[in-house]
Amino acid sequence: MAKILDLQAKTRTAEGTSAVKRLRKTGSVPAVIYGKKHENAKLEVDSKIFSRILRDSATDNILVNLNIEGEKSSSLALVQNVQHDYLRGGILHIDFHAVAADEDIHANASISLTGIEVAEKKGGKLEFILHSLEVHCLPKDLPDLLTLDVSILNVGDALHVRDIALPTGVSTHMDGDVVVAILKEPLVAEEPVAAAAAPAKAAAPAKGAAPAAAAPAAKAAPAKK
Repeated sequence: MAKILDLQAKTRTAEGTSAVKRLRKTGSVPAVIYGKKHENAKLEVDSKIFSRILRDSATDNILVNLNIEGEKSSSLALVQNVQHDYLRGGILHIDFHAVAADEDIHANASISLTGIEVAEKKGGKLEFILHSLEVHCLPKDLPDLLTLDVSILNVGDALHVRDIALPTGVSTHMDGDVVVAILKEPLVAEEPVAAAAAPAKAAAPAKGAAPAAAAPAAKAAPAKK
């Protein structure tokens, strides 16, 4: 199950592109919190601490107890979205969705496959189709990862959403017939087209047959007068 981590935050007053850039230079990341359990507010959190939380997490579903400076109690929140700076590195912005401990939430749980090598030794090629599953549960029951063993597959077999063993308290609304992974027959390379046969040699004349007539001689030049 997903761990609930403590995270310090401050109310953010800085707005605008220039102010946000200055904020990032000081080592903070701009953020917002929203949801039924907390009024919308602009926040800032420590960049290094939050980056470490992301690095150490085995899942994208991260729950935090936000201790916002000046507020009497912490706010339970799901990290809803993280914007990364893929050119320069670092984090640009974080969205926190405030939830209640007794509130049914929905999130995407990552799917992990085991037994791939065993399955492919049977002569097939495994195709991983569905990498995450939308689940519904209480925050305390949110799974880190859903694991599915594909070693039982034979060539041509598939595993579906209905084959995933969901933890107690976790459900999904996705159709059980949706394919998660399939062990396909390997693609067979087409054999190269045979080169066109060389033209047959002219048959040798039969023994005793008259030789073929020679090509006509060039026309003689007219005699000089």
